[in-house]
This record gives sequence, C-alpha cells and structure tokens, in this order.
Amino acid sequence: MDTLKPLSDFFSAIEKDFRIGTTHIAIYAALLEYRVGKGFINPIEVYRYEITSLAKISSPYTYHKCIKDLNDYGYLKYEPSVKKTQGSKIYFLNN
Repeated sequence: MDTLKPLSDFFSAIEKDFRIGTTHIAIYAALLEYRVGKGFINPIEVYRYEITSLAKISSPYTYHKCIKDLNDYGYLKYEPSVKKTQGSKIYFLNN
C-alpha cells in the first residue's frame, strides 16, 4: 500500500474544511505514522502519550479536543478506552 495515499486523501478532504487546524493535521499525521508502524491495521489501539509525542503536542486537553473533532467531523472513528491498561481504538474511515 502506498503510505502517502491516506495522507493525500486526508489533505484533499480537508482542503475546504476550515474547521481543521494545524493541530488536527499533526494528530492525524501522527496517527497515520503510528498505523504504518503497525502494518496498516484498522483499527489501531493507541495511548494518548504515544500520539502526542509524535504530533509534538503536550496538552492532553488539546489531544482529546482534536481527536473528538476529527471523530465528529467524520475523518475517523474514536472509541476511548475506560481502562488504563488498554489503548483507545481509532478507526480510519474512507473519506
């Protein structure tokens, strides 16, 4: 699979979506990078600290707000985990 196609598709989808900011893009790109490392599985199971370090953001609030936005806007499906020992599930949707 072409590793840049999902990112290119995302950029095409957000081109006219002015709700999306640079932090949303950084988080989405970090999620895609994480997914590449896991062999393109869908969904991926992630912990916040893994993605925030890749996306170069430090605020848990910012992470959760942007993930919720990306979920609400239809770019991905986010299922938060209620267990500390289990990561949240992120499903990549076809835009």
